[in-house]
Amino acid sequence: MRIRERMDTLTPSERQLVSVLLQDYPVAGLGSITELAKQAGVSTPTVIRTARKLGFEGFPDMQGAIREEIAAQIKEPISRRDAGRANARDDHTLNQFADAVSANIRNTLQRLNPDAFDTVVKLLADPKRDVYLAGGRITRSNADYFFNHLQIIRPNVTLLSQTPNVWPQYLLDMGRKSVLVLFDIRRYESDLAKLAKLAHDRDCTIVLFTDQWGSPISRLADHCFHALVEAPSSWDSTIAIMLIVEALIADVQAARWEDSKGRIEELESMFGKTKLFRNQG
Repeated sequence: MRIRERMDTLTPSERQLVSVLLQDYPVAGLGSITELAKQAGVSTPTVIRTARKLGFEGFPDMQGAIREEIAAQIKEPISRRDAGRANARDDHTLNQFADAVSANIRNTLQRLNPDAFDTVVKLLADPKRDVYLAGGRITRSNADYFFNHLQIIRPNVTLLSQTPNVWPQYLLDMGRKSVLVLFDIRRYESDLAKLAKLAHDRDCTIVLFTDQWGSPISRLADHCFHALVEAPSSWDSTIAIMLIVEALIADVQAARWEDSKGRIEELESMFGKTKLFRNQG
């Protein structure tokens, strides 16, 4: 969202307003201009000036954009398919997807803060920190992919069960030195939000991968990666998310190379022995 992209251009009072807006987003932006100004402790002209600085014609225009975001978030797969077919080009589906994914990657990288990326690399490379991962119904595969690589690179990495009922058992071992990596894109999942709240209460560091609109978990996350996900399909694309994940994997391995190299060599040796056993059997 453009609000997050333009924070550096705002004055202290404008940042105060934006902070209040994001804390209770999108609800805070859907009331009257006087209600928002009072909540943020600023004047109504400050609200108008901030909206214009963010690229809107005024406060009503900003509210309209917020409503459009909400509508985009809650679109069901069938609705998205119908909308996509209405706007379809004559190009082959592969070309349409390639264009959409390329745009998603390009815009995601423009939004990504390299310093935040480097901070997460240090967190995930720190052997003193246990790492836990979880995803939603669609993003479970992203969490699983990240887990498969991290647990080769370093010890003490756990992929949470798909069954939320057993998540409290993982939470028992989480604390200030734990890192919880979550994946949550639109049609955001309440179970993941509950997990994030409980982990936050236990002082865990939360790293969130979400879409351009931002999961409600964003309010609890210490580090948040926003990736564009829209594609000419009923379903969102997580390719831009996977780009960030694979880049993190590469940098975490580089940061721990001496230890990782030994783990990889030992793992390959085990694979070799397993293959030998199968041949003999």
